Amino acid sequence: MFKGTAVTIALSLALLGGNLAQAASEFNPQISLILDGRYTHYNNESDYELPGFMLGGEAGRGEKGFALGHNELVLSANIDDLYYGKMTTVLADHDGATEVELEEAYIETLGLGSGASIRAGRFFSGIGYLNGQHPHSWDFADAPLIYRGLFGEALRDDGVQLSWVAPSHLYLKLGAELTRGAQFPAGGAANDGAGATAAFLKLGGDVGASHSWQLGLSHWSARIEGRRSAGHSHDGGATAIPAFSGESAISGIDAVWKWAPNGNAGTRNLKLQAEYFVRDEEGTVVMDDGSVAPESSRYDGRQSGWYAQTVYQFMPRWRVGLRYDQLGSDNNVPDPVVRAESGLDDEGQHPRRTTLMLDYSRSEYSRIRLQYAQDESYADNDNALTLQYTMSLGSHGAHRF
Repeated sequence: MFKGTAVTIALSLALLGGNLAQAASEFNPQISLILDGRYTHYNNESDYELPGFMLGGEAGRGEKGFALGHNELVLSANIDDLYYGKMTTVLADHDGATEVELEEAYIETLGLGSGASIRAGRFFSGIGYLNGQHPHSWDFADAPLIYRGLFGEALRDDGVQLSWVAPSHLYLKLGAELTRGAQFPAGGAANDGAGATAAFLKLGGDVGASHSWQLGLSHWSARIEGRRSAGHSHDGGATAIPAFSGESAISGIDAVWKWAPNGNAGTRNLKLQAEYFVRDEEGTVVMDDGSVAPESSRYDGRQSGWYAQTVYQFMPRWRVGLRYDQLGSDNNVPDPVVRAESGLDDEGQHPRRTTLMLDYSRSEYSRIRLQYAQDESYADNDNALTLQYTMSLGSHGAHRF
């Protein structure tokens, strides 16, 4: 009797193990962990600002000294033959506290045919060139000034994206997005939670065996209700929080050129990259100081900016890069107090910055970077030195063009 019971238990465990193995093979997600740490030194101790821009999101230069950067935990997998899913969670330190943020969480269709796909959930917008890339794949340790000023580092939101890739020798991709409009640079989730729209076009191709290019056009617009930005004050007193309500639209153009001898980027390669954005806004700025009747003013403004960069891999594993940023603004805010405290006063400045970097990559999973930037965004120049490591553990998908 005991022998028969043991055989039954053994057969049951074998069947259970087989079922578990089958379940595991049916759901085998790719898991990756991005580790980012840095040491930063700068000599301008004043609060970060870009004169003429109402800053929000994650705009800033980071903490001084040793600090963790943008650490990501990524899970992704095909759900079935029709859907793919991805989730990215970010862990970062802010003001001495560890914060956990859900950066991405979306599903995407597979096999719709004719080059079409639909993405739904929280995702990075397809506008621009750099916006859809995660910080660990950037060529520099921080975002260009125009991304800080307009997007608070990057534009992402909750909604749906429809894209189509043409079946042609020339790369042609068209996309459109309808999103909630609750994330900076939108705010308030106007229009019943569908307050922002975007559209983009990307063209690209090869020139011979050694050259490739891509050109992009994009546009984003939103109806904004109470977009809050960082406070700004010159007198050292209490700072009210500026909030903008009105219409906002951003248009951009981006271009990339890559060279690698006979298409082999392993030894030497060169990348030239540039983007230009312009934003037009019209509405009202209210300085929320907790009072019943806070000070407010009409606001009609334009901010623009561009950056150009080149990165050259001069030998295996070693790269050097140069980037130049410049911003400008033309804001009409009749109330001088609101103009100054909201950050919309350009203070006679045209923010600009020059950045040099040198990095070493033992493999595609590891990188050590040394970066120096002369930032002339302020009345007093700032010299920033950054030493950064970026390491990838586990599955690591290929980066886009």
